[in-house]
Amino acid sequence: MDWMSLSTTWAPRVLSILRIMTALLFLEHGTQKLLGFPPSPNPGPSLFSLLGIQGMIEIVGGVLLALGLFTRPVAFILAGDMAVAYFMAHAPQSFFPVLNRGDAAILYCFVFLYLAVAGGGPWSLDAARNRESL
Repeated sequence: MDWMSLSTTWAPRVLSILRIMTALLFLEHGTQKLLGFPPSPNPGPSLFSLLGIQGMIEIVGGVLLALGLFTRPVAFILAGDMAVAYFMAHAPQSFFPVLNRGDAAILYCFVFLYLAVAGGGPWSLDAARNRESL
């Protein structure tokens, strides 16, 4: 088996897996903020506070991305959201992401940016909707 055929066959599938796993991990941040699950030592924020709104963005965005529904616009919004989160909450603490604990926000930002360009992959509701419209 040559690498080109392996890439052609598996790259779209792995894109879908990357989208689903990233979305589920991102969703967990929102459920922890708003629903207290998994349990956190920090009490849940007020729903209309900055952290409460962030939790709503993480839950709604995480669910939409996990399903692969409206992947490109949702991922673009979430990339911007993570960039803002990094510069508001993490960067002021230290220049180095490993010290300011912003490495996850940076990674989410760039994975979401990639998904905004690449789309949801073949295992997404976006792909199913496109197949039905043909």
